[in-house]
Amino acid sequence: IRLPLLFLPHSISSSSLLTVFASPPPLFLFRSILSMTSVLGVGSISSITLSNRSPHRHRSPAVRASPSFFSHHDNKIYGRRKLTVKAAETDANEVKAGAPEKAPASSDAGGSSFNQLLGIKGAAQETNKWKIRLQLTKPVTWPPLVWGVVCGAAASGNFHWNIEDVAKAVVCMMMSGPCLTGYTQTLNDWYDREIDAINEPYRPIPSGAISEGEVITQIWLLLLGGLGLAGLLDVWAGHKSPVIFYLALGGSLLSYIYSAPPLKLKQNGWIGNFALGASYISLPWWAGQALFGTLNPDIIVLTLLYSIAGLGIAIVNDFKSIEGDRALGLQSLPVAFGIDTAKWICVGAIDITQLSVAGYLLGADKPFYALALLGLILPQVYFQFQYFLKDPVKNDVKYQQASAQPFLILGLLVTALAISH
Repeated sequence: IRLPLLFLPHSISSSSLLTVFASPPPLFLFRSILSMTSVLGVGSISSITLSNRSPHRHRSPAVRASPSFFSHHDNKIYGRRKLTVKAAETDANEVKAGAPEKAPASSDAGGSSFNQLLGIKGAAQETNKWKIRLQLTKPVTWPPLVWGVVCGAAASGNFHWNIEDVAKAVVCMMMSGPCLTGYTQTLNDWYDREIDAINEPYRPIPSGAISEGEVITQIWLLLLGGLGLAGLLDVWAGHKSPVIFYLALGGSLLSYIYSAPPLKLKQNGWIGNFALGASYISLPWWAGQALFGTLNPDIIVLTLLYSIAGLGIAIVNDFKSIEGDRALGLQSLPVAFGIDTAKWICVGAIDITQLSVAGYLLGADKPFYALALLGLILPQVYFQFQYFLKDPVKNDVKYQQASAQPFLILGLLVTALAISH
């Protein structure tokens, strides 16, 4: 994939483009890709005006990229102006983190190597760079995206159990899970490094287990890999307009503005968590359905409704970060409303949304699917009272990953099958 030079400032020489890759993807790059696709005639899309300036922020230290990739390109002088590649800017009061300079070589007591590979709380400290890279992508977050593709394919009514369709679905899952979800999680960890230095100082970035240049290289490779697979799927499906590429690009942009200033949607508990829920439920569903069929307004509305349940799931993740969020001024719902109120908002969003979808299926004359969905909601309510509502900070992983989530994603498949029939 070539960078669209047409949309870069003419004062920057091509040899200095390497400096662009010494920081996470800026907003102008997404705008440039959209503009380029319009110029090439692969589809029309409305112009978007994006800004990367914010009056309320402080600057993090400059990125020192890996010498093997970015040496001698950190600073360039163009006339009177000096271009310096900076790391993320954070909309928060400056906090000096007390993270250790290097990750310990051995596991902490009680640390789990399995948790480390999955990228979840309770992970052992690791020095193997490939295991650290995998940890940054948080594989435990991939299944909902992979399952969303399955639901979209099922809802299309056009998936068949043959080698070609299975291969298409697997490539779409690779795009949605390891590539673009991995990009999202690594990007989020990069911009959350100051918060993690307070909440989880042993994580790879604040602990110094992986360098800044290595993290940024990983962000770029995952992003470009995901967009490349999206383009491949459009060609494979014979799309006249690159629908899947646009979905991947839009999801990548949403991930960026969720984590990065100036917008940093995650600073607002409502908007940020709904955006996260839509990314985990609606976007992979749309990709799977567009790959094998067509999107229609009913599907879009129904999946966006399901994204409200995704909002509740996203709130679960906020409880473990409440201390750092409060210190850095992020208005997550547990910070804004307190733990007791936020936990009820969380379960209410999850349960009421699914009950509404069950009512929709009943009204659409699909009573058996509605009853099946209702049967999958009841265990979630049980685990909410058993674990989450008792202590959302301590039991967040036990509730979400090990107990309730399987029933929620099975409910998604039930809804998809109901739509396909």
